[in-house]
Amino acid sequence: MPIVDYLVLDDPPRLVAHECVACQARYFDRRNACAACGRTDFTRADVECDGTLRAFTIVNVAAEGVPVPYVAAIVDCAGTTVPGVVVNTTPDPAHVRLGMKLRLVTFPIGADATGVEAVNYGFEPAKDSGGDD
Repeated sequence: MPIVDYLVLDDPPRLVAHECVACQARYFDRRNACAACGRTDFTRADVECDGTLRAFTIVNVAAEGVPVPYVAAIVDCAGTTVPGVVVNTTPDPAHVRLGMKLRLVTFPIGADATGVEAVNYGFEPAKDSGGDD
């Protein structure tokens, strides 16, 4: 089961945003009106799975049960700003850099009492990114 409603677990997995029909602004949360133009008509739009790291922080303190350190990130996916985490790389500035190329991945984060698995998304360094391989 996807952890957020904008993660679609098809093959391949993808993110789907709400896109304003008038100005093409994109949002992941539900909207009554576009924050950019005020219009109220939206359509669903697939988000590019490849992106570029625009901002990040190394998180060293988190809620109980959340493993640290980890990389919280803002990723530009062909003009759509996506919050997420960088996975499959060492969480330190020597391995994570602004401008690095990333790609969308999914990973299990646990299961409920009935065994239904929750799946989250993140971004891992692309093969040519210069991150951990």
